[in-house]
Amino acid sequence: MSRPIIAIPADIRFLDGAEWHAAQTQYLSAALNVADVMSFIVPAFERGNDIDAILDRVDGLLVSGSATNVHPSLYGVEAKDSDGPFDPGRDATSLPLIRRAIERGIPILAICRGIQELNVALGGTLASEIQEQPGNWDHRKPADVDRDAAFAIRQPVFIREGSCIAQHLGLAGEVQINSLHRQAIAQTAPLLQVEATAEDGTIEAVSVIDAKGFAVGVQWHPEYWAQTDAPSRALFEAFGRAVREYRDGKA
Repeated sequence: MSRPIIAIPADIRFLDGAEWHAAQTQYLSAALNVADVMSFIVPAFERGNDIDAILDRVDGLLVSGSATNVHPSLYGVEAKDSDGPFDPGRDATSLPLIRRAIERGIPILAICRGIQELNVALGGTLASEIQEQPGNWDHRKPADVDRDAAFAIRQPVFIREGSCIAQHLGLAGEVQINSLHRQAIAQTAPLLQVEATAEDGTIEAVSVIDAKGFAVGVQWHPEYWAQTDAPSRALFEAFGRAVREYRDGKA
């Protein structure tokens, strides 16, 4: 049987004076080589995407991280220049895909920007520059290092016993991860359950309450070491299993 197919919303990028709809290789590679699924990149148009037409043709949704942030107006906050950069095309594509995929029971794995989009799509809010809040760690990407060093697994999170994440990883309690962000969930959406937190209380993982299918968001980057780090691999393998189960259930 052929591999299932997932959708991954594109980011808008500018190269050589042209606008591109792009997705990072690290997410596509983890999907292909660990989840064992193929990826279709969804163009990030601000209007015109037919959400059901897209989801009719795929078996899962992977919402990736990005250098851009969800626009604060989407969760009722006035935007400041320091809140950027923004990508309105990505916002307009990801948020409707997330809402509709949840309604249809299509498996979702949301990573970094993705978990923030998941929270905003369901009515939650975000906090900016969390490293400036008293008692918070600096979760930002280290400067002046290569990508392997920047994405190094070096930070503990605490996974709640009996949670969805604990079941998929086969473990609970302290797990070492690689979280790189300056924004985080502030008010958790009513339909989301907190699954894991950092030592400073920052929310690092959520799941959709009473979801019809796999619907998980993580603030860290399991895609980067998915082929070599056991918890990262377990999460992508669980996503892949859910995607195949969804595909087989449609047959």
